[in-house]
Amino acid sequence: MKLKACFLVVSVLLIGIAADSKDAKPVEGVNPGDFAPRIVVNGNESEIHFQNPDGRFTLVNFWAAYDAESRAENVLLWNAVRKLNGSTEKVSMCSISLDERNSVFEETIRADKLDRTTQLHEEKGCQSDVYRKYKLERGLRNFLIDDRGIIVATNISSESLAELGKRI
Repeated sequence: MKLKACFLVVSVLLIGIAADSKDAKPVEGVNPGDFAPRIVVNGNESEIHFQNPDGRFTLVNFWAAYDAESRAENVLLWNAVRKLNGSTEKVSMCSISLDERNSVFEETIRADKLDRTTQLHEEKGCQSDVYRKYKLERGLRNFLIDDRGIIVATNISSESLAELGKRI
């Protein structure tokens, strides 16, 4: 009988804890549903803000010239955002290069014919706070962030971005 009573008490406590967690607020992190960590880029001395009262999403893409896949994806995403936006800006893009040498960053931007206003350079590369905060040691990736600063997707492809654009 004591075992049944203990089981009942534990069950009620677990149900109470689970019910309370529905009201939990997002925390800062790098997973969908988390608040995106604040970004301060050293090479440009820029701070990126994600809260947008106009409902615009922000695509933050991390890349480096030494990582051919991330560099190619940066160009594809930039073109997808331009096409998606057309006459309205549904998604703003911020690409952050983790190349330590500014000359490499500048040459890559020129060679890839990218809009300089959407490209930022983090001169500390893998030693930067942004690299650590966004856990990029697991690989360079991107984050789609809503107008409240909450991550809604990671590693979104240019094709997925085009699909998403039809819904927002």
